[in-house]
Amino acid sequence: MSGYNSLYPDDLPDYENFMSIDLKKELDVLVTLRKVISSVVREITPEPGMKHPLSKTTLEDVRQSFILIASREKEISEAMGMPSQHRPMYKGDTPKTNVVKLHGVTTNKDDK
Repeated sequence: MSGYNSLYPDDLPDYENFMSIDLKKELDVLVTLRKVISSVVREITPEPGMKHPLSKTTLEDVRQSFILIASREKEISEAMGMPSQHRPMYKGDTPKTNVVKLHGVTTNKDDK
């Protein structure tokens, strides 16, 4: 048929490029979804000592959603050749690295 585009990988010139575009879109959706759910959870989290407005079942569903989202984000990043080196930081965590400013250190630019 004239003008018919087959969807088979061998017939597409840049199949990998199409796949990476689809994966990038999926990753964007997952990142946005994670951020929105995180914002909702932060906004509805009560002060210490107060009863949480969500049921225990719903809270567990939210936790499981975060696990699924993170897992898929990792799979997509690795499939795109960009494994993440980021680790989550939780409230109260201290950074494992320290930035040290060196005052008085000069470089010799004449060595070029």
